[in-house]
Amino acid sequence: MKVRHIAAASVMAALALTACGKKDAAADMAAAEELPVVTVDVAHRQSVAQSKEYTANVEAENLNNISPATPNRIKTITVDVGDRVKAGQVLVTLDPANSDQLRINLEQIEREYNRAVQLLEIGAGTQQSVDQLKAQLDAARSQYSNMMDNTVLRSPISGVVTARNYDPGDMTGTQPVLTVGQLTPVVKVIINISENDLTKVAAGMPVDIAFDAFPGETFQAKVYRVYPTIDPASRTFAVEVRISNPGERIKPGMFARVSINFGSLDNVVVPDRAVVKQTGSGNKYVYVLKGNTVSFRQVHLGQRLDTAYELLDGISDGDTVVITGQSRLADGVQVDVRK
Repeated sequence: MKVRHIAAASVMAALALTACGKKDAAADMAAAEELPVVTVDVAHRQSVAQSKEYTANVEAENLNNISPATPNRIKTITVDVGDRVKAGQVLVTLDPANSDQLRINLEQIEREYNRAVQLLEIGAGTQQSVDQLKAQLDAARSQYSNMMDNTVLRSPISGVVTARNYDPGDMTGTQPVLTVGQLTPVVKVIINISENDLTKVAAGMPVDIAFDAFPGETFQAKVYRVYPTIDPASRTFAVEVRISNPGERIKPGMFARVSINFGSLDNVVVPDRAVVKQTGSGNKYVYVLKGNTVSFRQVHLGQRLDTAYELLDGISDGDTVVITGQSRLADGVQVDVRK
């Protein structure tokens, strides 16, 4: 009987050990299954063109606002928006009442001056009277000429009328009557560039410009002027680019995309799927794998390269980076790497 009890006990013990082993194996498998599953790729260094794009609206090379120096009633306007004008062409005439009064006054002073000169020649007048009337005559002529310039308004440049704010019969106010823009031989675009790129930009540098109005077409231009002061609010400075405009194809107000190539740099590149935005901020980060553990690395992005990003810092050449499965990751977490 004792032998039978011992044998039974041995069998039960063996069964218990077997069950325990199965439980441990199952636990190990469950633990493995609970690890975040990720896929990875390798960061590599490559030459990246340092090209940047800026947007702005086209402006006329010169823009003249046609307006009188003092308020007056408009008599005629000879042009409308879109009309071409030549330098010196009469565009607007105003009420001549004031100029007529000045003309009458000028003619009166001229007569008095001529009489004073004649009296002086026959010895019946004085040099002082002649000098006083000559001064009055010069002042009246200047005043009349100025009034005529503000009664008959001419275009100072050849160009196109880009705005008209009044009609005949209106009283001039704070707005110009007309605006004339010079569209040839060039137009300009003024872009705002980060102060970090200040030393990279110089007059004469070539740029490429694309317009939404001309899809698939690229225009060559050059940097004309780098403005000397930086906007303290945006930390940018203005750069003027001038574009040759034969035939006046390019119009003021067109949306322009200006591309400037600052050369190339050897920087680390990773797949775009490796870059994750931190919730609640604009920070970007990448998870780097060492062994079977990931670490958190904040990065700063450079150029977008199709399905990859240039990184300015944070990742080294040859680092293994996580490209999928980041939603379950945190710094120091162990992972299950799948191909």
